[in-house]
Order: sequence, then C-alpha cells, then structure tokens
Amino acid sequence: MKLIVVQPYLNLKGGAERVMLKIAQHYGAPIFLLEYNPKTTFGEFKDLDVRIVGKKVPLSERLPYRASQGLRYGYNFYNLKISDDYDVLNAHISPSEWVRHRNERVLWYCHTPPREVYDLYDVRMRHRSYRDKLLYSTMAKTYRFISGRVVKNIELIATNSVNTRQRIKKYYARDSTVINPGIDFDEYENAGDDRYFLCPSRISPNKGQDFVIDAYRRFCARSKKAYGLVLAGTLSKDPEHAAYLAKLKSAAKGLNVRIKENLSDNEMKRLYASATAVLLAPQNEDFGLVYLEAMSSSKPIISINEGEPLRLVQEGKTGFLVDSVQKMAERMRALVEDKNLAESMGRAARREAVSKYSWGAFFRKFDSALARVKKQQQSL
Repeated sequence: MKLIVVQPYLNLKGGAERVMLKIAQHYGAPIFLLEYNPKTTFGEFKDLDVRIVGKKVPLSERLPYRASQGLRYGYNFYNLKISDDYDVLNAHISPSEWVRHRNERVLWYCHTPPREVYDLYDVRMRHRSYRDKLLYSTMAKTYRFISGRVVKNIELIATNSVNTRQRIKKYYARDSTVINPGIDFDEYENAGDDRYFLCPSRISPNKGQDFVIDAYRRFCARSKKAYGLVLAGTLSKDPEHAAYLAKLKSAAKGLNVRIKENLSDNEMKRLYASATAVLLAPQNEDFGLVYLEAMSSSKPIISINEGEPLRLVQEGKTGFLVDSVQKMAERMRALVEDKNLAESMGRAARREAVSKYSWGAFFRKFDSALARVKKQQQSL
C-alpha cells in the first residue's frame, strides 16, 4: 500500500500527532505538511520522510493568528496537486481533507470537524472583539461552504470515536467508520502514589483546566490531607491559548499547583506513574488519548460526564464521571480516603486499555478502510 499522509502542521504533542506518527511508521508513508517544528512535536518524526509543501498567501500575515493560519491552510490544501505515485491519500486535521479538490483516493481520518467553526463557534465568538467577530464570521461561513463541496466527494471518512462520528453526520451529512486509536500500554507503569492529582491536557479553553483547578480548590478546603495538583500539556502559539494559561496561573495562586508545559514523553509517563488519579474536564471531548494513557498507567480517572469519556470511563469501576466542580472534589476525596478503591479502579482501567485499545486492532481496521478506498477507484 503506497500511502501519503497529509496534515497542516506538526508542532505539538497530542493525540492526533501520535496517531499520524504511528500510521506513517507502520506504512513507511511520507508526510506532506505546511508547518513543522521538530523541537516541539514527537522526536520520532525526525526519522520519517517529512516534506514541507505549500505557498505563502499574500496579506495573510496581517490577519490575527488563527485567521492567518486558516487562510494559509485552506488555500494550500484546496490547490495542492500531488504528483507522487500513491494508492491512497490519508488526510488528518482540517482542512487537510481539502486535498480532495484536486486529488482522488482520499481517506480522511477525521479527529474532529473543526470545533471553532462548528460546535464551539458561539463560545469562541463571545470572547472576540467586534472587528474580529466580523472577520471570523466571514471566514467560518466560507469554510463551511467549501467543506460542504469537498467533503461530499471524499471516498471514505474514518474517525476516532462514536462522538466524532455523530458530529460528522451532523455537520457534513456523511457516515464514517469508527477506528479507535491504540496505546503502547507496555510503555506505561504504575510507580505508586506521590500524593498529587494529574491533569494532562493540551492547554486550551475547551480542555477545562479551570474546572479542574476549581475542583482542587474545593478539595483542599475540605480535606485534611495534603495533595498537590499538576497541570501538564502542550501550549501552542495561539494568543488565545496563552491568555488562557495566564488565567490558569491566576486561578492557581495560593494553591499547591504546578503547571508544566511541553514535556517530553518520558516526563509525562513519570507524571502518570506516580499520580494519585487523573482529572479531566474537556468540553464534549472527541476521544482523548490521555484517557488511554491514564488507564495504561493503572490510574483511576475522574472525568466530566460528556462526550466520548462516557464510553471510555466505566463509572464506579475504572473511575468516576461527574457533572459539576463539587462532584469532582467529592470524588477526589473518596479516592484519597480509600486507597483500596483507587488501586482496584487503576487495575481495572489497565485491563480495559490492554483488552480494547491495541495498535494491532487499530491497524486491522485501518487496513480494511484503505483497501475500500483503493477498491473503489479500481472499480471505476
């Protein structure tokens, strides 16, 4: 199978980047992208065939960061014609799927329809100036129009979860095949309990770290035992994300909270290994590889009760699902006061990760999806 991976950027360490890395390694596939920073993404990409493509877009640099980014990405993928020989193009984060405009045999592994344009559009717009609202409104409408024309022609859409599949159906009127990502569970271990809670998420408003800090504050007010909180995740160049980080630091004043940015894989694994439990509060999460990482580390999870976590966390068995800050604080106290409960949940979580989320299972389904795309073209 001659595969080419297409992606806007590689400059972070996240679940989508991990999936792309595994795919490129498995198939020996080159990666075509517009932005690449080997220092801030997974180091293994250095050993792969990473190719920078695309052109500068006049005047785009004068726009606000996200508008400039969206214009460059959209223009380049819509006009990109790939001359290399291939069987299937595998697009990932939007708008890389726009490569279908001038190319055929596209399998789009949709990590999520762009949330700023769809389900989080109103939330993000509330925090922008009047001038920016006009700009982003125009760009969002343009994006939706072009996507509607391009996505209907994509040969096959795969996705990471049932939750994302529902979004794809809602916004694109297309069905999709669910292929859950895997986890290298043997690389994770449980090194005990160093008396801190861990919140491992990309630093972004929709990841809900402010919710977690609030829950931790309430936990501290009611618990006599001293436990810390560690927030660990990647931080992009987006000014909105930097402003959110400043907000988190302000909210954490006076508390035993450590915020760690852009850690290495090994540093993250050590944090998982020694945590008491993992706290997560993403807004309607698509999938969340951090859930699998926590489970593989034999740690109970306390998560917000919405999105794909409803399927990843087994209430009362591998962790707790909560619908309020107060409930998260209460569940934190429950795990601190009952070590046997925390340990049994952690063991159950590990068993769940091992039994359901191997990369072998992922690639068996992904191979089938690739074959369907290739067969469609051969039958024409």
